[in-house]
Amino acid sequence: MVVTSVAPPGATGTSRAGRVAGPVVAFGAALALLLLLSGVHLTQGSADLGLGELVRAFLPGTSDAGEQTVAVMVASRVPRLFAALLVGLAVGVAGALLQSVARNPLAAPDTLAVNAGAYVAVVAVAAFGVTLPFALGGLVAFAGGLLAASLVLVVARGGAAGPARLVLAGSAVALALNSFTSVLLMLFQQNTVGLFAWGAGSTVQSGMAKVQFAAPLVAAGLLGMWLLAHRLDVLGLGDDTARVLGVDVRNTRVLSVLLAVMLAATAVTVAGPIGFVGLCGPVIARIVARRIPGMGPHALVVPFAGVVGALVVVAADVLLRMFVPKDLSIAVPTGVITSLAGAVLLVQLARKLRDGGPAAGDASRGTRGTVRSTRWTAAVGTVLGVALVAATVTALLLGDRMVLLGDVANWISGAAGRQVTFVLDQRWPRVLAALLGGAALALAGGIVQAVCRNPLAEPGLLGVTPGASLGAVAVVLLVPGVGIWPVMGVATLAALLTFALVTRLAARRGTASDRIVLVGVGVSAAAAALTTLTVVISSPWDTSLALTWLSGSTYGRSASQLLPVTIALLVAVPLALAGSRTLDLVSLDEDVPRVLGVPLDRARYAFLGLAAILTAAAACAVGALGFVGLVAPHAARALVGARHSRSLPVAAGLGALLVVVADTVGRTAIAPSQIAAGLVTAMIGAPYFVWLLRRTRG
Repeated sequence: MVVTSVAPPGATGTSRAGRVAGPVVAFGAALALLLLLSGVHLTQGSADLGLGELVRAFLPGTSDAGEQTVAVMVASRVPRLFAALLVGLAVGVAGALLQSVARNPLAAPDTLAVNAGAYVAVVAVAAFGVTLPFALGGLVAFAGGLLAASLVLVVARGGAAGPARLVLAGSAVALALNSFTSVLLMLFQQNTVGLFAWGAGSTVQSGMAKVQFAAPLVAAGLLGMWLLAHRLDVLGLGDDTARVLGVDVRNTRVLSVLLAVMLAATAVTVAGPIGFVGLCGPVIARIVARRIPGMGPHALVVPFAGVVGALVVVAADVLLRMFVPKDLSIAVPTGVITSLAGAVLLVQLARKLRDGGPAAGDASRGTRGTVRSTRWTAAVGTVLGVALVAATVTALLLGDRMVLLGDVANWISGAAGRQVTFVLDQRWPRVLAALLGGAALALAGGIVQAVCRNPLAEPGLLGVTPGASLGAVAVVLLVPGVGIWPVMGVATLAALLTFALVTRLAARRGTASDRIVLVGVGVSAAAAALTTLTVVISSPWDTSLALTWLSGSTYGRSASQLLPVTIALLVAVPLALAGSRTLDLVSLDEDVPRVLGVPLDRARYAFLGLAAILTAAAACAVGALGFVGLVAPHAARALVGARHSRSLPVAAGLGALLVVVADTVGRTAIAPSQIAAGLVTAMIGAPYFVWLLRRTRG
């Protein structure tokens, strides 16, 4: 007997009703929660005002007290709330568009360096004393964000090279831009007062002017998104299918990126680069959409991502003012809370990443280098030694005051004059700090790249450098006048804890290189947010000391500060050379070391722990210097091959050479003013990194 089933009458109608009711319920619940949080937001502030008082203040027939309440709201609370809503909406939609274009859940204005590009453009204009109206300021931010995002998308093949490559490219480009921003903040402190905290994203407003100017731009962006929604739906089926169905794939992608960058740049102009809202909003929205019938089309899920983005910003603002004292709630940026939340989300997404992938494959090939003869290696070592001696002597001669070679000889023999002695006594610790710090960072970078099997990795991208910087900055700011050993101890402890956290979080089904890099990027973002929080709470109007650490500089170094990095190198270099054969095996793949009896995970932890100690010691000598641990090891492998018994010493020498030259240029180029060595290394490292990304993209 054959039994046939017939759908009951009205089943199709019920299904359609469910597909309509689902989105309505989702939007209604989100908007209701947003309304509730907005009400709580309006009650928070330095004045104790309940929601009932605020409502009565707007009713007809209010008293003078009511008029004062209205003034408080209009002057500070309402603009802050509307800025939070507008910025969250804009960045949430921008992140959803970028994720759709890149087909990558990790794409966002932060991970594509849009925020960093917009921020550096705004700071650069302010640094030179130029005051722009809101429209021109937004245009400058748009140009900076668009250039940064275009660069990231080009080198990461629009996200097709895998999530690790996309996030790594964006993080490295952002690292370079943030280094340049830090230097601008240091050199032009009077013109950029308050921009350090604003750089973490602050919803504090002095009126409604910015919000009123930005609202039409956000509305235009939403309209453009609505017009592109159907194309994005078709684009999600694949490029070939979209072309067959008549969609211009290239124009759709370009227009979507332009809209996303415009929305993100508008948000930066209003409230600064509020971190990771463009990641959190779309990810949460898509998780909800997968569980609700009818929420799949871009015409619904992208606006929903904007609503969730607004929820994230308002909730972060509410939590901030709930737990931070009232007198500090204005100084602490809202972006600190959103960055912490986004870092947690990024780590969770990274932990779900499958092993291997395009990025891993391309990157592992980049760590193998070329085979070089012993004679060639000896020649490279000789040339490098001569270059180091020449660079060291030149560094002693040049600076805000030039001295002669004979003056240096007299100073060494103790026969120099008072002025020459004073200059060289101040200069030689800086030169030695650059040499030792550069060598330590390069050695740490070589170890990290070998363990991760990725020539694009470095301590700064794995959370080790930001962790060490957080510890050092906290001690320097919270305990003024403390000696170098407590700073070194806390920086080392923070670096080791950060390293342990990264490896522990990345240890799901083994420590795959892609996963450990992505987890490191997330932990780095959290450490940077906590560093900003420490600075704005402890020293909101004197950020130069913290910026000196964060941008990388040898300014004010003394002989006592060189002891930690000296000891670290004396211990680490023999250990690294003794373990170079094991490091060669670890850098190959997952299987060969195990077949040959190498305890892979234990070896990884030991080498990365050594890299963490070197990074912390280098932070005490030269601060959080970027790109040295990226450029020097790769250049060493290109010169002498991939054998670590050769490449690690050459990398250390190249790192020392790079930093001492960068420090000399920084002390001489605009003397008597100085440029932090971090800017010079970023200027060298950023173009090199872009070339390296393009070369290893497969």
